[in-house]
Amino acid sequence: MARGFRNANRHSVSGHEEEKESVWVSYTDLMSGLVIIFALVLMIAIFNMQNSYEQSQVEIKEKEKQIEEQRQMIEDVVGVKSEIIAELVKAFKDSNLNLQVDPKTGAIRFSGGVFFATNSTEITANGEKYLEEFIPQYVGILLSNQFKDEVSQIIVEGHTDMEGGYLFNLNLSQGRALSVVQKIYSPSFPKFKNKEELSAIITANGRSYSLPIYNTKGEIDGEKSRRVEFTFRLKDEQVLEKIEGMMKEDE
Repeated sequence: MARGFRNANRHSVSGHEEEKESVWVSYTDLMSGLVIIFALVLMIAIFNMQNSYEQSQVEIKEKEKQIEEQRQMIEDVVGVKSEIIAELVKAFKDSNLNLQVDPKTGAIRFSGGVFFATNSTEITANGEKYLEEFIPQYVGILLSNQFKDEVSQIIVEGHTDMEGGYLFNLNLSQGRALSVVQKIYSPSFPKFKNKEELSAIITANGRSYSLPIYNTKGEIDGEKSRRVEFTFRLKDEQVLEKIEGMMKEDE
């Protein structure tokens, strides 16, 4: 009977050990599976990181290329504009036309009394003479073979002093700018080179008193503010404005 008890006990211990071994094998299998899963996850993460890094490098290079192209475009625009301004300064530095050339923008400014009497949109006889001398030289530079492919617009701008309301002065300034363009294309105006080409790009704008001129004391100079300006825009300047707008949208 003791032998039977020992045998039963042996079987019990053996069964318990087998159960423990079975549990240990299951736990080992579970850990092995987890290790494999972790390794797979780690490999996927590394792969994704590598792809993201390569993609980011491509994006960085593309961005650098865009920046370089924009930088080159800016240099080209500045270069062409500087050349045009230099030609304008040279052409009108000794002129008796009572005008000023802005060395930064190339805008040509005629003081208010040159073309119009106060509150008038009719060009004076003296103003006509100034236009007849000025326009052929001005257009001859901007639409020369050297620059005509670069220029997109020539703008005649009318500006007023602060007397009267905004709308009154807007109408007055617009009327003056339009009168200048009409005079250039009137039958009595002398023929000049590039007249037909000019018609495709010239515009007339009224600015009311939105852009006054200040004196050295920081006060508005009414006489200088009442003026007519001739400005120009380059084709690449419009492209740069679009790029600037896109960059602001990205931000």
